[in-house]
Amino acid sequence: MNRSTITFPSHAEQQDLRDAVRSLCSQFPLEYWDDCDSESRFPEEFYQAFAQAGFLSVLIPEEYGGSGGTMTQMAAILEEVAAGGGALNANSSVHIPLLTVPTLLKFGTEEQKKDLLSKIANGELYVTFGVTEPDAGTDTTSISTRATKVDGGWKVNGQKVWNSGALRGDKVLTLVRTGTPEPGGKKGEGLTLLLIDLKQDDVEIRPIRKIGRHAVASCEVVFTDVFVPDSDVVGSVGQGFYHLLYSLNGERLLLSAGAIGIGRWAVQAAVEYGKERVVFGHQIGRHQSVQHPLSKAYLELLAASEVLSRALAEYEEKGGRAIGTLANGVKYLATEAEFAATDAAMQTFGGYSFAREYHVGRHWIESRLQRIAPINNQMVLNSIAETALGLPRSY
Repeated sequence: MNRSTITFPSHAEQQDLRDAVRSLCSQFPLEYWDDCDSESRFPEEFYQAFAQAGFLSVLIPEEYGGSGGTMTQMAAILEEVAAGGGALNANSSVHIPLLTVPTLLKFGTEEQKKDLLSKIANGELYVTFGVTEPDAGTDTTSISTRATKVDGGWKVNGQKVWNSGALRGDKVLTLVRTGTPEPGGKKGEGLTLLLIDLKQDDVEIRPIRKIGRHAVASCEVVFTDVFVPDSDVVGSVGQGFYHLLYSLNGERLLLSAGAIGIGRWAVQAAVEYGKERVVFGHQIGRHQSVQHPLSKAYLELLAASEVLSRALAEYEEKGGRAIGTLANGVKYLATEAEFAATDAAMQTFGGYSFAREYHVGRHWIESRLQRIAPINNQMVLNSIAETALGLPRSY
């Protein structure tokens, strides 16, 4: 029960790549991931093996030290990582620095791209996202962390929260307020992206106690008069919110791929258990009360996989800014299907679902998180109502 054997028709196009990822993941059994989670220990061995295999380099062009691959390939990789038993702990450990790549590629200076991207590709540099604040979650444009202009750079003061990977991170791509929108201007103006070194005395990192996904810490990050040189501004001052959008839609696609992978693992685990578990003289998998939830979960994952394939094709053709409805839509479909799959697996395993040795509960609790973060599914529906249905904005 270390990896899922359930596949979908769209997988055929990347079969060799998927097989390579499965081979790597097979070196890290379920017990490895349970230990990392139980001990709140970053899966450094897996991260380094993933980097050495070249998978961190896929989204980075060859001229910057990468392999020049596609978002479709990266999604296939992360789906298989999640399906390999590592679930969200595994995916988070490797996808966090990759989420910054589209924005760095589009808006970074040539010097920034040459310096940063090759280090991300080989695993030397771990960059996190710093956006969410205690009083500004989904309402990103209401952030209050401020950068004040000083000679040669900026002084940053404020606090970010739910920063995944900050304890492991080297730098954080941070959204800060450097001004206010002009009268009649766009709400997102006045926000700027800065690359901030996490390993300095003026940056305080506090892990948040959580109920799941313990191997990758989520943290509060407090900046107190942190100096950031002008050379670490990414893109144009005052336009950081719009620069960030180039990464956020890609993030939706990659997280959706991982969600589908977690769902695949859960269905496969439940199917195997349904064949093995004998109660009242026969396999529990013969009962329709077991079969139907798993069959429905499979179909919902299949549907999400097909929408993800469409969204990835649109991303490759049109870029990240142009696929907002599809990116949000597949995030909703994939995470709802994922949770339905893990919940059906919990019900199939019955009382044993609460035994850590079966690993089902770990998948279930991590799948629940994905319906909330990085954007909750109610906000996705709000967006769809406005952009796809033409209804009045509700927020």
